[in-house]
Amino acid sequence: MRSAAFLALLLFSVPAFAQDADPDDVSSIDNIIGALYEVISGPANTPRNWDRFHSLFVPDARLMPIGRDSTGAVMHRAWSPQDYQEVVRPYFDVNGFFEVEISRVQERYGNMAHAFSTYESYRNATHDDLVGRGINSIQLVRHGGRWWILTIFWQPDWPGLPVPDKYLPGEDGD
Repeated sequence: MRSAAFLALLLFSVPAFAQDADPDDVSSIDNIIGALYEVISGPANTPRNWDRFHSLFVPDARLMPIGRDSTGAVMHRAWSPQDYQEVVRPYFDVNGFFEVEISRVQERYGNMAHAFSTYESYRNATHDDLVGRGINSIQLVRHGGRWWILTIFWQPDWPGLPVPDKYLPGEDGD
């Protein structure tokens, strides 16, 4: 019993996170995921609201894409939100990028939640130029009266690895 009390003391003695987010963005799981997609989307050479982007994440959050190296071997990267901003900004400077959620499978227990958020990516706001599809695995925590993103781990589809039907619209009541 002492070890559980000690662990609780350690966990709850951590300083509170900053509360600089728009309260509407972080009031629900739907809103924070919607804000995430909205803030990274936009036309070429249009600055994103990076302050808003950062306000969605816990301070030590990670964004982890799965990809392939030059030999075709599967690999992943692990970025902070700041790293992500620096990696994608040059791309956003010359390319339109609009990512939309097309389906979601979500689980929640108490103050933790997980969403398998199926996305499609486009070059323009009219969504007539599909450039990619995949799944964002988003882990969230409710703390300090709001939702926070802990991690986003994503897998794009590629030849031989399409998004499974159960994660596409029209399945399971979507």
